[in-house]
Amino acid sequence: MTGKGFQYCGALAMGLAVSVMLATPADARRGGSIGSRGSRTHDAPAATATAPNRVAPVQRSMTENRNPAQGSAAGSPMAKPASAKSGGLAKGLIGGLIAGGLIGALLGNGFGSLAGAGFLMALLQIALIGGLAWFLLRMFRRKPVLAAAHGGGVVSPFSGGLAPTTPASAPSFGAAYAPVARADRDIPIEQSDKVAFERLLTDVQDAFGREDYARLRELTTPEVMSYFAEELSQNATNGRRNQVTGTELIAADVAEAWCEGDTDYATIAMRYASIDIMVDRATGTVIEGDPANATETTELWTFVRKSRDAWRLSAVQAA
Repeated sequence: MTGKGFQYCGALAMGLAVSVMLATPADARRGGSIGSRGSRTHDAPAATATAPNRVAPVQRSMTENRNPAQGSAAGSPMAKPASAKSGGLAKGLIGGLIAGGLIGALLGNGFGSLAGAGFLMALLQIALIGGLAWFLLRMFRRKPVLAAAHGGGVVSPFSGGLAPTTPASAPSFGAAYAPVARADRDIPIEQSDKVAFERLLTDVQDAFGREDYARLRELTTPEVMSYFAEELSQNATNGRRNQVTGTELIAADVAEAWCEGDTDYATIAMRYASIDIMVDRATGTVIEGDPANATETTELWTFVRKSRDAWRLSAVQAA
């Protein structure tokens, strides 16, 4: 295959990959895993009988993640760069140059080889490779020296300054970071609260299916409302309407309930049935779903109230 043929195949493969990514469905209805759970937003909620499997932390949230264990992949032990002892990139690069150069030199096909140059050309190439190896070693060793000049510190995500890191304090491979101190405490959930949660489930579903923005603003936090409005707007732009009717709670468990200052939170695992369909806005034709049969869904809904006000929906997570 010619060089142009390889380029054509590469471009075609890239185009197919992009097409697959674009064709992948976006988040599920109601924006997927959205909202805030206070200081526990970026923690996985506790498992319950209704939702026994581990549920990932909220994916779309306006709450800042202040837990270092949930930081970027660069902070993960799996993403730890190669140590100076192993040599890392420098060692692999130099080793490859020396091995390839020496073998090529001895065979008379090294860098800049000339027909009939023989042993003198081999010695010249060995000297050149040795000089290049020495230069690369010095270049790759400059970075640890510069780091030592700063006391071996790393930027702290909390203070913004340098946090000294010593072998005694640095976490070993697989070691968990210490959890961030939180000023929250568990609270009891009364029967009246459970009734309110079930009512909110049906009211939010019905308001969403009717595209009742005013009612959704009464039942949800501003953050969750923004995600709902985004989803409803996208449906309208695409000429679709998500109709949700007949919501009925089947089972529910309290996963977590806690207080932060004067604000109460409760994460409830809910399994419910509903008729959830997508229809064409102009004709009413069903595009997705079964209008005759209800489907079951399991989600974790987090509710919040401030100063003993009414509960409002604060987060939704698919179980």
